[in-house]
Amino acid sequence: MTTENQWRPNKNIALPLYQQIYEFIREQIISGNWPVGYKLPSQRELAVNFQVNRSTVVYALEELKADGWIESQVGRGTVVCQNTWSSLTANPRADWKTYVQSGTHLPNIQMIQEINKAEFSSNIIRLGTGELSPSLLPAAMIQDAFAETAALSLSYPEGKGSFLLRQAVSGYLQKKGIFALPNSIMIVSGAIQALQLISIGLLDQDSAILADSPSYLNSIMVFQSAGIRMIPVNNDELSFSAVSRAKRQHNTALLYTTPTFHNPTGYCMPETKRIELLKACSNERIPILEDDVYGDLWLDTPPPPPLKALDKHGNVLYAGSMSKVLGPGLRIGFIAAPEPVIERLADIKMQTDYGSSTLSQFAVAKLLTNGQYEVHIERMRHELRVRRDFVLSLLSKYFADIAVWEKPAGGFYIWLSLKRDIPLQQLFKRALLLGILINPGSLYGNYHSHIRLSYSYASLEELEQGLVALAVLIKEF
Repeated sequence: MTTENQWRPNKNIALPLYQQIYEFIREQIISGNWPVGYKLPSQRELAVNFQVNRSTVVYALEELKADGWIESQVGRGTVVCQNTWSSLTANPRADWKTYVQSGTHLPNIQMIQEINKAEFSSNIIRLGTGELSPSLLPAAMIQDAFAETAALSLSYPEGKGSFLLRQAVSGYLQKKGIFALPNSIMIVSGAIQALQLISIGLLDQDSAILADSPSYLNSIMVFQSAGIRMIPVNNDELSFSAVSRAKRQHNTALLYTTPTFHNPTGYCMPETKRIELLKACSNERIPILEDDVYGDLWLDTPPPPPLKALDKHGNVLYAGSMSKVLGPGLRIGFIAAPEPVIERLADIKMQTDYGSSTLSQFAVAKLLTNGQYEVHIERMRHELRVRRDFVLSLLSKYFADIAVWEKPAGGFYIWLSLKRDIPLQQLFKRALLLGILINPGSLYGNYHSHIRLSYSYASLEELEQGLVALAVLIKEF
């Protein structure tokens, strides 16, 4: 549905609202924007988008059905009729439904699609969103970074990214114990692009990756769309035997892990475990893809060194991002890897988007070199610590009899484990009807009694309101 913030019926003209909605939907069908088989949004969604009563939408839809434009199908909802186009014109049109279903990139989980849409509704309390609240983003700091424009370029950047930013990232990584020269660093449009480039640039189709479980990878289709199988392994089971077994049984090409403030569990892997994992993968000649987008967001004490810092053999590909700290809209991440890998990925990147935004790269380079990034990080740690402790107090008060959890030492998330299995799909839908958006554990693997809570986005008032209502809902089940 593309009507949000675009079209709504005009309440100041004589034509009835239902008739305006009828004409709008009919025009979408005639123009081909809504092709045969297109599933219309629910009546509730349409009413919200059009800002009218649901009864008005129902009346318009009934008229469209009576005139043969749409029909109701069991299990699918309301769709554009098969005979619509043929009745309009003798000239056949492209069958866009077939095209949409034929793309090589897999569609996302339906619930993820619903979450992605709901997150843009202003009246939703977002209890699972993995980003900073707009009130915590350094907008003024970013604006100040653009004050000195002498070095700002609007030309295409090189495939690896701005040399100034790669130099700044190199210095930033040294503080983590990672020694990577600018030529071993590549700038990407967020960590997701790093995963996508690796999936199509380094891995064979029909290979497999070993991934800690639960995993954020289950909520995106990056590796699956490239024909790569995912082998889940519980964090506690990542060991010599698990890695060796995966290598033998699944043609494992890579191990993906988020050892520091894991998404969605918040788990932080101990240093001894990191060393063991490095040895196991080295013995089996399995490279590691370390996703460290939350590493800077420690709240109590600094975490152990990244796997990349402990790696003595160049077996770790290291992906990081500034988006979690400075703002997702910047879309700036990076990969640190051996130079041949960087060259390969940079070639693919130039074929796909011709480089990440020079404006964002300029701003991030300034903040890393003038010390403002560290200033912002310190503020974020304080703000997130307050939010985390506030949510933990709410959980103790309202969830003690229905769930268990652990105190995260950093990142954005608390992994709520319910004491009883409940139908998470129903919980998700009932919460959404109340204006509360949650991320059920089933999005991250076979976890049907878990919920990923985030304390980074909603305000304190929203967190309390949302969690109290969520507790009531869970107890009703």
